[in-house]
Parts: sequence; C-alpha cells; structure tokens
Amino acid sequence: MTAVTDHTEHEREREHEREREHGREREHGREREHGRERDELSDGPPKAPESAAGDDSARSGSEGVWDDGLIARRGGAAAGRGGATEGPGGGADAYAPAGTPSEAPSSTPSGAPSGTSSGVSTAYEGPLRARLDALRELVGLSRTRLDSATLAEAGRVLDEAAARRRLSGRHTVVAIAGATGSGKSTLFNALAGVTISETGVRRPTTAAPIGCSWTDGAAGLLDRLGIPGRLRRRPLQGPDAATLEGLVLIDLPDHDSAVGEHRAHVDRILELVDAVIWVVDPEKYADAMLHERYLRPMAGHAEVTFVVLNQVDRLPGDAADQVLDDLRRLLDEDGIALGEHGEPGATVLALSALTGDGVGELRDSLGQFTKERGAAARRIAADLDAAADRLWPVYAAGAGAGGGRGGTRIGLSEEAREEFADRLADAVGAAAAGQAAERAWRRHAGKACGTPWLRLWRWYEAQRGPQNFGWPVPQAPADEEATARQRVEHAVRTVADEAASGLPQPWGQAVREAAVRGAEGLPEALDQLTVRAGVPEGRPPRPGWWPVAVLAQAAMTMLQVVGGLWLVAQIIGIAVPNLGVPVLLMLAGIVGGPCVEWGSRMAARGPARRYGLDAERRLREAAAGCGRARVLDPVAAELLRYREVREQYVRVTGAAVG
Repeated sequence: MTAVTDHTEHEREREHEREREHGREREHGREREHGRERDELSDGPPKAPESAAGDDSARSGSEGVWDDGLIARRGGAAAGRGGATEGPGGGADAYAPAGTPSEAPSSTPSGAPSGTSSGVSTAYEGPLRARLDALRELVGLSRTRLDSATLAEAGRVLDEAAARRRLSGRHTVVAIAGATGSGKSTLFNALAGVTISETGVRRPTTAAPIGCSWTDGAAGLLDRLGIPGRLRRRPLQGPDAATLEGLVLIDLPDHDSAVGEHRAHVDRILELVDAVIWVVDPEKYADAMLHERYLRPMAGHAEVTFVVLNQVDRLPGDAADQVLDDLRRLLDEDGIALGEHGEPGATVLALSALTGDGVGELRDSLGQFTKERGAAARRIAADLDAAADRLWPVYAAGAGAGGGRGGTRIGLSEEAREEFADRLADAVGAAAAGQAAERAWRRHAGKACGTPWLRLWRWYEAQRGPQNFGWPVPQAPADEEATARQRVEHAVRTVADEAASGLPQPWGQAVREAAVRGAEGLPEALDQLTVRAGVPEGRPPRPGWWPVAVLAQAAMTMLQVVGGLWLVAQIIGIAVPNLGVPVLLMLAGIVGGPCVEWGSRMAARGPARRYGLDAERRLREAAAGCGRARVLDPVAAELLRYREVREQYVRVTGAAVG
C-alpha cells in the first residue's frame, strides 16, 4: 500500500486562508462604514487590542458563520471536511494575557476550522494563565538584575506558550521519538494504517521529521514545527481513524543518530510538541543517553509522556513482563511519575508494531488523550514547572522553603537599623559633641556666675599659656579623619551584609551594590552635618536662676570692695577707726563669692547635661537621617523589588502567596 499524501489538501487550505483574509477585510470595511460593533459577529465580547492571543480568539469566533458557509460551499469537494487553517506559527512573540476565548458552537462539525477550541481555551484560563502572567511580570522585574542568559528559558516558555495559544486547540501534536532501530517508523505506520515513513535495516532510516494529521486545520502547527508540505501525510481513512481525530503525529529521526542534523531536528521539535511517545526496544531500553539526556530532564513532563516498549514479539515467555517491570523501575529512578491506578503520570505500554500486538491499546490511549484537548496546556504547565526549577537558585535559594515563607527573615530588622544609626553616630562623634556642648554650657555658667578675682586669675594664666612662648600647640590625631571614614564604611558593609542575609546571590549582590553606591560621599555629608547640627552658634540658653546668681555674685563683690575701701579710709585717718565692720564685710564677700560660684556649678550640672544630650541627639538624628536617605532607602528599595519578584515566583510555581 502506498502513502497517501496531502499536497492537494494543503494547497486547498492555503487557498481557504487567503479567502478568509479577504473576508476579514470586507467585514472590517463594513464595520467602519456602518459603525457596527465587533461582537455582532462574535460569540463573546470583544477582546483587548493589546492581547494578541485574545484578538485571535475573538477573530475565530467572529468568523464562525463565514467559515461554516465556506465549508458548506466546498462540502462536496472536501467530502465533509473543512479546509480552513490557523494562521502560521512562525515567530513567537512575548506572552500577553489573552482575553476570554470564544466558545465554539456545539453544532460545529469535527472538521470545522477554529482558532482555539473550548477545551484548550478553558485550560489556558484560570491557574495556567495566572502563572504565565506571573512569569511575564517576573521577567520584566528581573531584567535589570539578572543577565539575559538566566532569563532565556523563561522567555522561551512565554514565547512558545503565546505561539501555541494562537494555533489550533482542536489538535494535539504528538512526536514519536526513539533510538536507532527501536521501531519508531514501524509504529508510526501502524498507527496511520498506511506505510508513510520508510523502514529498513539501513541506519539512519528517517532523515527528516514527517507529519501526519488525522484532521484538517493543522497546517499552522506543522508550519511551526518546520515540516514542509512534501513531508505532510494523511492516515488511511477508516474506523480506526475516527479514534484519533485531532491527532497530529510526528515521526522524528533517531535521537542517537550519527548525523548531527538529525539530532538537532529531534531536540528542536521536542521543545514544540504537546506530547512525546518514546519508543524503546528490549536491547536499548536502559540506554544511558536516553535516560540522562531526555527522560530525566523531562521528568516533570510525565503527564504528556508515553513510553512504549516495542518489539516484545522478540521476547520469549514472560520476559516481556520482566523487561517492562525493569523499564518502570528505571523510569521511577529518573523521577518520572507513572500513570497507574488512576494517578496522573506517564503511560507505559508494551507492544509489537510489527505484529500489531498492543497497538490497539496505544491507539485507544492516544484517542482518549487527544479527545481531552488538554495536552497543550499540560505541556506548557510542565514547561513552567521546569523553568521555575531552573530559576530557583536566583529567586528562592537561601530564602527558606516556599520562596522564603517560613524560612529566613528577609529584610532589615529594627535592631540592625539602630545599630547602623549608632555606628554613624559614633563615626561623627555624637557623644563627644554632646560632652563638648555640656562643658561649654558649664564654662559659660562659670564665667557668668564665678568671682571676678578668679576670672581675672584664669585670664592671667591663659596669657601665660604655652602659645605665648612658642610651645607646640596640641593637635588632633593625624588619622582621625581616616578613622571616621573607616567607621562609616564598616557601618555600611555591616548593614548591607545584614540586609543581604538569606537572599539569593544576585539579589544579595544588588543590595550590597545599592549600599555601596549610597555610601559614596557619605563621610563628607556627615562632616557637613556635624558643622550644621553640632553645638549651635552663640551663647547657650540661660536658666531662670542664672540672673539671681549673677546678682548675688555682684553683691559679694560689692561687699569686698566696700569693706576694703572702709579699711583703707581708717588707715589713712579719714574714717573713724572700727575694724570689725569692714573686716566682716570683706570676709562675707570673700567667702560668699566662692559659695555662690560653687552653688551655681551644682545648679548648672542638670541644665548642662540636658544641653549636652540635646546636642548629641540632634547630631545623632542628623547622621541617622543622612544614612537612611543615602543607604537604607536604596537598600529597602532593592528588598522591596526582591519581595515583589519572590511573590511572582511563588505564583509561577503555582503555590498560593502567604
């Protein structure tokens, strides 16, 4: 029996596509002329213009009546099969949230064209759409923090999801893959019911992918896979063909082919199909290349994976069951969940494509799998899981389980902020400034309330100081400024390390870089603050008792002066001799002056201390404010960005945000 090609059918699909484009232009022209609403022709509300996928869905819904008319007009030539196709699938754009797709009418025949079927549209909504949206937001938030190579896989998943979303949802694309001599092409022909793919002892036999579609309208999907029209086939029409309605089967070259181009075909198409049938034989079912390069990395795609043990007719007795059990054991070691006892997972079957034994069971499984129309969505969900696993080190590693929920606390604690402020205050000498302010207040009180004779003596001692004799004046340590700068840098490093603790390496590095950028010029800014926020210019404020103490000190001085003049007058004979009164006056002034000064000093301790603490507080607050604006705020912005991307990452994984 010879292969049944679909060159004529393919040309007819292309012609239908051109007619559909002309029909769209006519419809749009009538809308502009008569102001009709788009939903007069669609089953659902119009979609947002920025959503490419939603727009395609609305377009397919609005053209349903027109397509049915085209099918009716060409029904005789097409024998009841629709000829419209989906748009080409080349060039995957970045994923955009799709609007709610139009539901196909229940009366639409199985061959009627449709951009997306109701089954796949429903699967694309809900959790899957939310995960895709979260991944798109995650990539957008991370572009300035992560390199393009890290985000490449996530971008590819978004592009392929958008490309698959725009194509037919009525079809399920399944690839048959395997090693050399495993019987892939024989199984391909057995499912198609006709010899399509060449078989033989020459290796490799299959040089390029061959596609076989059981239903019309798969041209866009085959275009996306890069399968030319000359390699597109149709199965033998019969009762078995109805079982696989909607199936697009791809026969791949050998994954272990000696020709590099063949292996490249396999790797490229395996990333684009909805499901894979891995064909193994009793001799090479445990091949390390198969398990390490393909099965193990794709363990998360178990729900869209079939593993078929072919050539069981070569095994005697119960050897087939033993090999099948060993195959299941290897798959379990690879981390592939097996779909047994109603649980989701990979389907494992034993058959002989040559004799037909077990092929019917595979056909039934494929028919049920295709009828569900959820393979494309499950494949994208598995790709999302794989992308999330690859991104784990840059979004959640070191942040505790579940993206940081219940793990290490992310961010700066109040203790860390206070320690940073204390270190900056120590660097600017806030405590020393407060003590200096306190001493200045006491000194001013001493000048105002001290005895004039003591002030005169202090002035005399100051005039006799070392500066009048050329003695060296004590200077501040030469490395004082360098020491203050080192303290500032140490404070910045400490708070940056505290903020980056528990973060994945890229985000921890971003936090440290933000802190270092903020620290540039921080010592100079703190020096300026020390001048502005230190001890204020002018005299310190005076308490209420200060004038009383000054008046009392003046009275004591007057008593000394009056008593002394009285004694002098008695000595020179001007006054009547009487030593008692002037001596008592002088003694009262001499003793009372120091007593007033001592009392003023005792009374000045409290106000001086408060004045010093106030000066220290002002300088501490100014230093903390400067550090917060230059260091803590940029660090907090980076931490906030990380929290946002972490929440998006948790949504990508499908978990609820705690």
